[in-house]
Amino acid sequence: MRATRTLATLDEVGGGDHVCQLLDPADDVMDRSRAFVADGALFGDKVVIVSPLTQPTSDVAALVLDPLRLQDSLLAAVRREAASAEREGYRALRVLHHVTSDGCAEGPKQLLRSELDLEEFAADSGALVVCAYQGRGWDPSALEQVRCVHPHHLGSRPASPSFRMYRTGKDGWTVNGVIDTDGAPAFGTILRTLLRQSATVRLLCHTLDFFDASGMTALAGAAGYLPDRKVVLEGTNETVRLAWELSGFTDPSVPVVIAP
Repeated sequence: MRATRTLATLDEVGGGDHVCQLLDPADDVMDRSRAFVADGALFGDKVVIVSPLTQPTSDVAALVLDPLRLQDSLLAAVRREAASAEREGYRALRVLHHVTSDGCAEGPKQLLRSELDLEEFAADSGALVVCAYQGRGWDPSALEQVRCVHPHHLGSRPASPSFRMYRTGKDGWTVNGVIDTDGAPAFGTILRTLLRQSATVRLLCHTLDFFDASGMTALAGAAGYLPDRKVVLEGTNETVRLAWELSGFTDPSVPVVIAP
């Protein structure tokens, strides 16, 4: 069962983990991630580094891909390497995804979609995925969105997001924490991104503590963003259900189902 957690070091990364690592601009990504890469040989994993800066060296046993030169999407590339790793007898695939503000060709929407794809890929395949974000110039709201869809974080700086949304099984996304004024914009954007790909999004809310009014407005707005879409919340507590009802959202025109 996947669950959110904070890692002290990359040595703690396990199968199915999708880790957000925030680097300072002056950090060397390979110095900070060398143990994660080196453990590939130790555990029999195939290692793929996706980075616009890293070049192969003699002490790095890894396939290095330049994201700006990929012929297809990042998801397609890692799926292809995962299939190759299985044929070649590796235990698993481990991916170091190095993202820089000046080397990222994707806009905020595409970046979030890519991170949601990687989250599904890690959960479904058991791959080990570390996303190392580096550089100045990141849009704070875009960075907050991608942090929210990583169930695993390295270290405690800056503070963890108020909520996290991560893949659970084949049919749903777990949501935990609190969705308030600070987190509502990110929550709405993440939901709209998911609804572009699926007519129904199932959210498992057993560990969701509370929505405030802004969070509920974001939920209703995202659900009605495209025609013939629906959001189903399962496992909501009584407080969440009562707040939703008292806020006037229990209307047939709002395509949201909230259930215990």
